[in-house]
Amino acid sequence: MCGIAGFIDCKASDIQKRENIAHSMGEAMYRRGPDGGDIWVSSDHGIAFSHRRLSIIDLSSAGQQPMTSSCGRFVLVYNGEIYNAADIRPKIIAQKGTNFKGHSDTEVLLEAIATWGLEDTLDQLIGMFVFALWDKREKRLTLCRDRLGIKPLYWSYNNGSLIFGSILKALKIHPNCPKQIDHDAVASYLRFNYIPAPQSIYKDVNKLLPGQLLTFDLEGDKTPHLSTYWNLEDAVSRGQQKPFSGTDEDAINTLENLLEDAVGKRMISDVPFGAFLSGGIDSSIVAALMQKQSSSPVNTFSIGFEDQGYNEAQHAAEVAKHLGTNHTELYVTPTEARDVIPHLPDIYDEPFADSSQIPTYLVSKLTRKHVTVALSGDGGDELFGGYRRHITAHQYGDRINNIPNALRSLSSCAIRSLSPQTWNKIFQIIPTSRRPSHPGDTLYKLASVLGEDSDGYYRTLVSNWQNPDSLLLKGREHKGLIWNSELNKSIPNAVDRMQYLDTLTYLPDDILTKVDRASMAASLEARVPILDHRIVEFSWSLPQHMKIRNGQGKWLLRKILDKHVPKQLIDRPKMGFGVPIDSWLRGPLKEWANDLLSVHALKEQGLLEPESVQQKLKEHMAGSHNWQHQLWNVLMLQSWLKSN
Repeated sequence: MCGIAGFIDCKASDIQKRENIAHSMGEAMYRRGPDGGDIWVSSDHGIAFSHRRLSIIDLSSAGQQPMTSSCGRFVLVYNGEIYNAADIRPKIIAQKGTNFKGHSDTEVLLEAIATWGLEDTLDQLIGMFVFALWDKREKRLTLCRDRLGIKPLYWSYNNGSLIFGSILKALKIHPNCPKQIDHDAVASYLRFNYIPAPQSIYKDVNKLLPGQLLTFDLEGDKTPHLSTYWNLEDAVSRGQQKPFSGTDEDAINTLENLLEDAVGKRMISDVPFGAFLSGGIDSSIVAALMQKQSSSPVNTFSIGFEDQGYNEAQHAAEVAKHLGTNHTELYVTPTEARDVIPHLPDIYDEPFADSSQIPTYLVSKLTRKHVTVALSGDGGDELFGGYRRHITAHQYGDRINNIPNALRSLSSCAIRSLSPQTWNKIFQIIPTSRRPSHPGDTLYKLASVLGEDSDGYYRTLVSNWQNPDSLLLKGREHKGLIWNSELNKSIPNAVDRMQYLDTLTYLPDDILTKVDRASMAASLEARVPILDHRIVEFSWSLPQHMKIRNGQGKWLLRKILDKHVPKQLIDRPKMGFGVPIDSWLRGPLKEWANDLLSVHALKEQGLLEPESVQQKLKEHMAGSHNWQHQLWNVLMLQSWLKSN
């Protein structure tokens, strides 16, 4: 796991200047690779690569980057892990007799490209990765991002310079990197709590999309060209054309075999490894399959909070005890959690407002004290229908649409007649095991979607500010994938469409961004076995009833977990991984929030209309409404602007 950066500048002739810039770009990524760093600068063509290394496989100097192929044609900088490198390596030796210098996956990737070419190599890779490849013979630079977007890569083409890097900090070192705020991207951020790819916070700075290639030919038109080598749309189409036709038991066995292989491949490491364990379905499956394949107790990690509404540590501890893992937990005080907040703009590099960013960083920091690699359970919700919106649409979608509009409107008004806090108190009569977490907020979400069709329902639920344009002083939201009505034709089932959109948007731009930035800030490598592309493709061949059944999502994952963990340890309402932002804003964060969201501060930054923000702040402080998500969104924006 590392950080990569570089540039190609046709006008740059001063080698020393290029070396200085490349070195500084590497230093900006130090936390992504504290074990070493190096640069490579061409004597001609204006190219420079920079690399920071977190040593995982082959700790020797043979794994250092930038790396040149044995034939001398290719130069590579790479961030990620190729989990089937040990399978690919003997094929290369058999075909070319290549004499490998070490056993790093970097060298395997590079020699595979030299042997079979880029496209054939990509077809064989199982892993997470971004890389930059310079082909000396063809005078071609290629940037590549993995299929699911597990690893990040930014790029910009400006004033004849193509600049790229794992994080924005690295790009900003280059003098030609644009630094003008993109107001349209801010609108998207206000809706989603993240800036969706390919946008970034800066105009003319882009994110490479999952499964995408960028090529830049010096002997061609000298402009970037984008293409894809893998996309989810094709995986969905293949799944529809050749659906899984086996029994429930066949599906359980097939998925378990895939998961076991994916987990086993991600246990390959030359440094200590472990797993995040929340006690939920996904992380428990990963931990169970790790322990099944280990001759000694695997390391598992969780954090807990004093507020029981946000605490899953006791559930994780019970699962760990049953599996026999070497479990470490840390109970974090509210003060310790809040102490992370000033560092969030630096950790996340651009505005980002998923409040679970705080516990994600804390558990990464805890884990890094013991291991260098941690497996995570991310991806199960998107692939197997685990979000409440999937289950609700599956259960009630048609029935809600058949309710007369007048009755839906009346029901919405009835819900809103009581505050979320009052609904929370009413729900206390329901046993804890059956009571959803934060029922008041859930009901308010329901009230907001009662008048919507399935696509409108989805847009409403994933939107933080429902009309972000009205909050902006200038700029206009780009209507992206979630407004694409053509999806109704290719993916007619509403729940399938939700999962498809979640996998292309929320997963890479929120979940995986959160995990990457938090883990890398702690110099920890996070691996996500459920997002092995073979599992992704298999999931899209499954009928919906193998994902959602009897009012529960992730049915197939649950059946696999039942083999390893007693059902009573897992069978409880989904809690999420959050912190009590609502009460913090009314208490210890009140002064900080009032300062950042003051009329003066908002006018000084010049992005948002102060009156709307102030109204939400007053209502929240008075306790009449819970606007924690909307306010946290603006606070993270203001905090980022203040620090940049």
